[in-house]
Amino acid sequence: MVRRPVAWVVAVVLLVEALGIAALNWFTGEVVSRQNMSMAGLDPDKMSMSAKIGGVVFGLYFALCALVALLVAIRNRAPAGLGRVLLISVAVVHGLLGALVWGLIGWQAFLFMVVVLALVVLLLMTYDRADEAGAGADADGGEDGGEGGLGTGPGPQDGPGPEAEPEPVTKDAPAAGPLTPPAPTTP
Repeated sequence: MVRRPVAWVVAVVLLVEALGIAALNWFTGEVVSRQNMSMAGLDPDKMSMSAKIGGVVFGLYFALCALVALLVAIRNRAPAGLGRVLLISVAVVHGLLGALVWGLIGWQAFLFMVVVLALVVLLLMTYDRADEAGAGADADGGEDGGEGGLGTGPGPQDGPGPEAEPEPVTKDAPAAGPLTPPAPTTP
């Protein structure tokens, strides 16, 4: 359906963003270094180095999220564990960046951030629905028919299933209780 193409698009977009963020911050660091600019007495070399490090860190973060989306597209399975956490966090980051760029850059950048946010959320939500439907089909007799005829499971017309009869209690059977006797109490 639409799950795999969305995962591929998310992977490509996040990879392009990773390269763009890293390149933009590296360029900013170079500009600060070459112009020898300083803000509030900060050392220009430290400002340049921190911009470059920040660009590399955020670039690697977006690249890791792109890798998770790529693995989802290749395996056609929902992300789990750390991958799911990464995709949720990148959705939150895009929501926050969208709110920030509305005032700083304009509505075009906001629209881009919202589209990426929507794609990541769509990726997460489509796999959730597929997993729930698959789990429901397995519990009702599977997709190959089972007892319900066409894979729908037992319906209301089938009535209740056979009930297991309780085991008879005999006098020789020990009573259900603790395995060790209670400890004596002293006054």
